[in-house]
Amino acid sequence: MDPDRVLEGLDPEQLEAARALRGPVCILAGAGTGKTRAITHRIAHAVASGVAAEQQILAVTFTTRAAGEMRGRLRALGAPRVQARTFHAAALRQLSFFWPQAVGGPQPTLIDSKIQAVARAAHACGVDADRTGLRDLASEIEWAKVTQVRPAEYEKAVAKAGRTPPMQAGEVARVFEGYEEIRRERNLLDFESMLELTAAMLLERPEIAERVRSQYRYFVVDEFQDVNPLQKLLLDAWLGDRDDLCVVGDPSQTIYSFAGATPSYLTRFAAAYPHATLVRLVRDYRSTPQVVRVANEVLRRARPAAGGAEAGLELVAQRPDGPDPSYTEYDDEPAEATSVARRIAALIETGTPAREIAVLFRTNSQSAAYEQALADAGIAFTVRGATRFFDRPEIKQAVHTLRGARQGGGSDPITGTVRHLLAPLGLTAAAPEGRQARERWESLAALAQLADDIAAERHRGECGLDGGGAADRPQNAPLGENCACGRPYTATLDDFAEELDARVATEHAPEMEGVTLASLHAAKGLEWDAVFLVGLTEGMMPIIYAETDEQVEEERRLFYVGVTRAREYLSASWSLARSPGGRRTRKPSRFLDGLRPASPSLAAGRRDRSRSAKTVRCRICGNTLTEAAERKLARCLTCPADYDEELLERLREWRRTTAAAQKVPAYVVFTDATLQAVAEHVPSSTAQLSRISGVGAVKLDRYGEAVLALCAGEEPPAPDGVGEPDDE
Repeated sequence: MDPDRVLEGLDPEQLEAARALRGPVCILAGAGTGKTRAITHRIAHAVASGVAAEQQILAVTFTTRAAGEMRGRLRALGAPRVQARTFHAAALRQLSFFWPQAVGGPQPTLIDSKIQAVARAAHACGVDADRTGLRDLASEIEWAKVTQVRPAEYEKAVAKAGRTPPMQAGEVARVFEGYEEIRRERNLLDFESMLELTAAMLLERPEIAERVRSQYRYFVVDEFQDVNPLQKLLLDAWLGDRDDLCVVGDPSQTIYSFAGATPSYLTRFAAAYPHATLVRLVRDYRSTPQVVRVANEVLRRARPAAGGAEAGLELVAQRPDGPDPSYTEYDDEPAEATSVARRIAALIETGTPAREIAVLFRTNSQSAAYEQALADAGIAFTVRGATRFFDRPEIKQAVHTLRGARQGGGSDPITGTVRHLLAPLGLTAAAPEGRQARERWESLAALAQLADDIAAERHRGECGLDGGGAADRPQNAPLGENCACGRPYTATLDDFAEELDARVATEHAPEMEGVTLASLHAAKGLEWDAVFLVGLTEGMMPIIYAETDEQVEEERRLFYVGVTRAREYLSASWSLARSPGGRRTRKPSRFLDGLRPASPSLAAGRRDRSRSAKTVRCRICGNTLTEAAERKLARCLTCPADYDEELLERLREWRRTTAAAQKVPAYVVFTDATLQAVAEHVPSSTAQLSRISGVGAVKLDRYGEAVLALCAGEEPPAPDGVGEPDDE
C-alpha cells in the first residue's frame, strides 16, 4: 500500500488522527463525525508505513456488528489480517488457547445467559423472584462483577455507589454468592469471569503475558467511554508497560453507567498520559444542520461535567439543509402510534426505504403499540433486540442447506443459486400474508440479499459502476446474471459460504428490510434517514427511577443518542394519556424544553416557511392541518371520518390482488392512508384523483383507471402483472 493514498479523502482532523501513529492517542469523536473512517485509515496507514505489522494490531470494539464493519473496511484498505474483535471475543480466544497451560483440566462451558443459574441460586437462598426479578438480579450481579465487587462486599459497595438494588441488598448478596458457587461447581463461565480469568492469566503468568504482548503490540479501542473497570483491567494487562494505545470515544454518548461503564477513562486519558496526542472530530457528516442544531442544543442544556472533564463536543454540520424536526403532542398512546405509522407510510410512499426508518423508545415495553400500528398499516418492520438473526430456525435451516450445497457445487455462481436453494424453505417471489410467514420470508430474503451484495461487492473492483450496477436495484429484487457493464458476476457459492461462516461466528447479521423498532440503548451505533422518537414524557424520558442528577444527565445523553441517529427526518412525540379517554396528566419530557417550536432558543435558527407553505384546513372542523397524514386526508386525525367503508374494503382487496400479481408489497401500490383518502374524497375524474396526496403521475398512469372504476362502483381492469417500486 502507498501510505499517502491511504490518507486520501480524510478531512483535516481525521488526517491529524491518521498521522498520529505512535504513542498514546485520544480521539474525541462526536456523533456522525467519521470516527470509524479515521481509525481504520490510521491502522491502514500504520501498516503501509511499516510502523506496525497487521498481525501485531488488535482493534477492540464493543459489538460484533462494529467489529465486522471494521474488518470489512480494513480489508478494503489492504489490511485484512488486522484483528478486530470485541473484548469478549479477544479474551475467549486467548483463554481457550492458553487454558491447558494456565489452568488445565476440562475447559468450562461458556453461558450466554445467567438466568438459569440465578434462578437456582435464588431458590436455594429462599428468595422469591419472578422472571423480571431474575433478570434484574442477573443484571445486578453483572454490575458487581464488572466493577470488581465480591459477594461479601456487595452491600457496602452498593450503598457507597448510591445504587438502588432490585431487592434488599442482603438478599442480592446471598443470591450472588450462591450463583458463583453454582457456576464453579458446574464449571460454567460467564462473560465477566472470562475477562477476569484472562486478565489474571496475564498478570500471574509472565511467560503467557510475554507471548501475548509479543503478538499484539499496537492497540485501538473504540467507544472508550463505555469501558468498565474489568475491561480496563484486561486492557492494562494486554498493554503491560507500553503505551501504543489509541482510544476513541464521545463522553456525550455515555449511556451504560448503570451497567458499570465509566467515561472517566476517556475524559482523564490526558491526565493518565500527559504526552498523549489529542484530536477532536466535530464535522458531522451524518445529519442535516436542522438535526445537528437540536443535538447541540440538547448538550448545551446539560449540567457541566464534573471534575473539569472534557465537555461535550459541539458538532458542525456538513450536509445541506433538510426539513425541520417535528414535535407532536397526542391525546393517548394509540393515537400516537397510529399517527407515527401513517407518517411512516407517507415517507415510504415518497421514496424513503422502510429500512431507513426507525421508531425509537425508552423501554422495550413500548414496542407493542408500534408493532400493531405498523402491522395494521401493512408496513414491514423488524424489532431490534429480539431473537438473534442466526438463532432463528429458518436461518439455521438455510445455513445448513447452503453448507450442504457447497459440498457439491462450491464453484457455482452466487447469483440465482442462493435464491434457488432458499425457495423450498419459503423464499417466494413476493412476501406472503400473515405476520409469522412474513417474518420467516423477510429473514430468508435478507440472506438472499446478502448473497447479491457480496456478488456486487466482489465485482466492484472490475467494474466502473458503483456496486457492479446494483446500487439502483430495488431491495430484495434478484440480481441478474450479468452486471450492467456486460460482464458476469464471478462470486461463487464458496465465497458466500466463507462470508456466512464469518458472520455466524461473529453474529454479524445482514440488514433486514422493514422499519426498525428499537430501544434507545439498542440504537447506539446505528443511523437511519428518518427517526421517530416516541413516548417522550416525564417518567419515561427521563425514566422514573432516574433520581440523582447524574442519572438524569445519563438520560439526557440517551436522548442525545436518539437525536443523532437521524440523518434527515427527526420527529419527537408524546401522549398525554395512556389509553383513549384516560386522564391527560402526562407532561412532555423536560429534555424538550427549548427545542419545541415555542422555544426562543431555536426560533432564530429555524427557517420560516409560513409564507411559502400552503395552508390546508380540516374540511370538518376548519383547523389548520400540519401533519402529512392529516393534509393527505384533508381532515384532523381526531375528526370523524366520513368515508364509504364498503369502497375502502374494495380498494384494499384490489390493492392486495394487484400487489400479488405484480410481486410487490401492498404499500408499493398505495398506502393505507392514500386509500382512505380516496374513499373519503371518492374522485370521479383523473384531475380529482391526481389532487390526492400520494397519487403521483406514475401511479395515476398505472392505477388511475382501476381506482376510478372502483369509485364508480364498476369492476376494475385486471392488473397487468408488471410492477416496480415507484420512485415518486
